[in-house]
Amino acid sequence: MKTILIIEDIAETRLWLRETAHMAFPDSDIQEASTIREAAAIIARNAFDLAIVDLGLPDGNGTNIIAALSSGRPETTIVVATVMGDDASVVTALAKGAHGYLLKDSPQEAFVRQLTLIEQGAPALSPAIARRIMEHFRRTAIAENEGSDLTPRERDVLGLIGRGLRNSEAARALGLSENTIASHIKSVYAKLGISTRAEAALLAARLGLT
Repeated sequence: MKTILIIEDIAETRLWLRETAHMAFPDSDIQEASTIREAAAIIARNAFDLAIVDLGLPDGNGTNIIAALSSGRPETTIVVATVMGDDASVVTALAKGAHGYLLKDSPQEAFVRQLTLIEQGAPALSPAIARRIMEHFRRTAIAENEGSDLTPRERDVLGLIGRGLRNSEAARALGLSENTIASHIKSVYAKLGISTRAEAALLAARLGLT
């Protein structure tokens, strides 16, 4: 990596990231930005091999810079460096174009090792993030499989029941009789292997029906 941009608003952390990047890529030229606006101005004038981007910046979310880099500077490898390790942050950053995701509370030697893997074609991922990504897609796959044999009408019914509607309310919403709704619910329960409305609500949420 010959040119690196570090986008981080906390001066002490920015220094730590600079030292870490130099340890991984000793001959690199490093520039820094502390805000999205400052980063955008630097990116407009320069191309970078690597961008290390914090998500929590004073003037917005780092995913805005990730998206801009991904579309405008596709040659740049983008690695998130943050303390936010929740599913939403990870998935959003990767969807916007990040190639790696590192947690700033990692030991420096581990951070350096993950960065050096980039030149070998491997994604820079903290172990905890790699596990979270795998778990996220495992849950997604399970949810899709669980509802794969439901008919469109059964999915409609499950969605309404999942939102807490009674049989009579679901019947009015769908223009069906209560007996028909009850029959659909029985079929849904049998296909999903559940027996309570609480389980139905949970699965409806996992399937995105609520």
